[in-house]
Amino acid sequence: MTPTPRSLAMIHTVAGLIPTFDALLKADLPAWAGFNMVDESLLRATIRDGSPSPLTTRRLAALIASATDAGAEAVVVTCSSLGPAVEACRPFCPVPLFRIDEGMAIAAVQSAVQHLGRIGVLATLPSTLAPTAALIRATAARLGRDCSVTDRLAEGAFQKLASGDTATHDAMVAAEIRALAATCDTVVLAQASMARALATVAGDLGSTPVLTSPELGIRHIRDRLSAS
Repeated sequence: MTPTPRSLAMIHTVAGLIPTFDALLKADLPAWAGFNMVDESLLRATIRDGSPSPLTTRRLAALIASATDAGAEAVVVTCSSLGPAVEACRPFCPVPLFRIDEGMAIAAVQSAVQHLGRIGVLATLPSTLAPTAALIRATAARLGRDCSVTDRLAEGAFQKLASGDTATHDAMVAAEIRALAATCDTVVLAQASMARALATVAGDLGSTPVLTSPELGIRHIRDRLSAS
């Protein structure tokens, strides 16, 4: 008899990323069945306010509660801008609650310390840049690793992507990736939407790894759930 899949809720603020996460879930967590919840206004409010406000955090908490009421045995929030709000909600969530950039932060620290410990963090939104850099610093401290973090904003690139000018977005992100790779041992892309620009820097970065959150995040969640 085939076991009944366990239920995992994925809370998104960008609907276009759902196919990416659905595919990763099927590949890395075949024993789990995912369902998606989307609220784009959470990201819009966070961009407007600069960080998750108390109201946005309460609204995220309500979504998480709705997910667990619907039977979710684990919840992942796929928007890195909401990272601080996820941390605030975690003590009140009755099931494992994950932020998607946790796995990427661990991988960045582990990768960087093999060299000189220099990590470059790139974002197209200030609301994502600050929490991602803070998470990497906190992860380095928790793991007892000595790392330096350089954060950089591809200013204006998000607006280009939102307006449909993907080519300019990709070119702007690629230029900043190259600049960070020249002085850092590891480059971190703070937003899943930025990964599309990697094709334009292929072969330009030598041995410098560029890390993105979806794959590393889902693998981290897989490992955590397997160990629980």
